[in-house]
Amino acid sequence: MRKAVFPGSFDPITLGHTDIIERALPLFDEIILAIGTNSDKKYMFPLEERLHFLKETFKNEPKISVTTYKGLTVDFCKEQNAAFLLRGLRNAQDLEFEKAIGQTNYKMSGIDTLFFITSSGKSHISSTVVRDVIRNNGDYEFMVPNVVRK
Repeated sequence: MRKAVFPGSFDPITLGHTDIIERALPLFDEIILAIGTNSDKKYMFPLEERLHFLKETFKNEPKISVTTYKGLTVDFCKEQNAAFLLRGLRNAQDLEFEKAIGQTNYKMSGIDTLFFITSSGKSHISSTVVRDVIRNNGDYEFMVPNVVRK
C-alpha cells in the first residue's frame, strides 16, 4: 500500500493545499492529512475547526484520512507506515526551505519527500496571506474551499 502524509497546520486549508492533494491522489492508496500540533504557535482557527475544514473538504474522498499528531513528522510517518511525505512548492524560497527539511527527514528515517509545484494561478495563495486578508476584513473566499468561507 502506497501511503503518504501531508503534514501542516492548515490554518486554514487553502486552494493551494487542495490543488496539491488532488493532484497527488492518483499516486497513492492513502493520503493522511496530518495537522501537527505546536503549543508554542498561535493559530487563527482552533484545532477542532481546522479538522472540520479538512474532513468536510474531502468527505467524499475515501483515500484521504485526517488526523493530528505531536512530535517529529517522520516519527508519525513511521507509526502510520507511510513511506512518503507530500509537500507543495509555490516558489524558490519554498524549495530551499522544504529541500533542507526533506533531506533531514530522509537522513533520519529513509522517508522520501515528494514535491508538487502548485498549479498556475495558485502560487500566490498561502495560509499566511489568507489570515492577513481575514484580519483586515478583505475578500479571501477565492483562496479557500467552501467550508472555510463564512
